[in-house]
Amino acid sequence: MCIIGDRDKIWPGLRKKIERFERDTAGNSALVLNVMLNYGGRQEIINAVRRLSQKVRKGVIKPSEIDEEMFSAYLYTGDCPDPDLLIRTSGEMRISNFLLWQISYSEIYVTEKLWPDFHERDLKKAVEEYSKRERKFGR
Repeated sequence: MCIIGDRDKIWPGLRKKIERFERDTAGNSALVLNVMLNYGGRQEIINAVRRLSQKVRKGVIKPSEIDEEMFSAYLYTGDCPDPDLLIRTSGEMRISNFLLWQISYSEIYVTEKLWPDFHERDLKKAVEEYSKRERKFGR
C-alpha cells in the first residue's frame, strides 16, 4: 500500500499510523493500492522541484544529472510503482489533478458508477477490460 500526499500537514498521530501500516504491508507484492491524503498532482510536482532545487543549490546534484528516474524519486510516489490502470468513476472524462506524472502510460477505465456505488464486481469488470488491452508504453 502506498499512502500518498503532503504528510507535513497531516496530524502527527495519523502520520504514525500511516507509517506503521506501510511497514506492515511492505512485503505485499500481488497488488499495490494507492491511497491519497492531502494530495494534489500539481502540488506534488512543485514539491519535487523544490526539493531537487535545494539539492542543486547545495551542490549535492548537478542540473544535468536530473533525469526522469531521479525526478520520479522525489515525487510522493517515489517508492511506489506507476499505476497500470486508472479507474475514473462518475463518468468524468478528466484526470482531475491526479497523479499527473505517474499516469503517463496508465490505461484509463471510465465508468458511470459513482465511487460509493463502485463494488468488487465493478473492479473485476475494469480489470477484465484492462487485461484485453495491448500495452504500448508510448510506442
